[in-house]
Amino acid sequence: MNIREWPVNERPREKLLHKGAGSLSDAELLAVFLGSGVRGCNVLELARGLLAKFGGLRQLLDADRESFLAELGLGPVRYSQLQALLEIGRRNLETSIDREAAMENPAAVRRYLKSMLRHEPSEVFGCLFLDSKHRPLAFEILFRGTIDRANIYPREVVRRSLLHNAAALILCHNHPSGSCEPSQDDVHMTLSLKRGLALIDVRVLDHVIIGDGEPLSMVEHGWMAG
Repeated sequence: MNIREWPVNERPREKLLHKGAGSLSDAELLAVFLGSGVRGCNVLELARGLLAKFGGLRQLLDADRESFLAELGLGPVRYSQLQALLEIGRRNLETSIDREAAMENPAAVRRYLKSMLRHEPSEVFGCLFLDSKHRPLAFEILFRGTIDRANIYPREVVRRSLLHNAAALILCHNHPSGSCEPSQDDVHMTLSLKRGLALIDVRVLDHVIIGDGEPLSMVEHGWMAG
């Protein structure tokens, strides 16, 4: 059935306008983005098929250009639009944490860090450098590794902290496996960096681990004491 023949309150776009974007399913949100279906398949059916093919919304958003363009109903225009939307989201999150001290809005900081790392296919390690009032100075990915490990060099973290004249920082890395649980190596490395950076008067405020679901704060779980 053509989606125009559906009851008005069941059409994704009208539902969004009436109830808000949060009321839509992943398929309905994707249908609003796509705008139209293909021959023999309305837009919601197309959206459901794409989610099934890729394994979910996250996997679709993280798909490389070649995989995306290979699917019926997608193309360079939609790929460009999607990448622009994702970048708008990242910049919006970055702006939201620029306006205030990072630790006054830890949820926004974690969302920003997740937006920067969640698409990485291998493990990466980054730092959000902060001034004396905990306002962001810069974000950098410092090390890239394999699917389950990235070698961290404390000297480089110290060097970049001095370069940015940082007074504090928030460490972060991703787990491509999806689990946010820190390993013993993660805990030991964090404590080692915390002690080393203290020698140059740079505080490590947190270490955020990015996986599936909500990012994990090591300081909130008590793994940074010591």
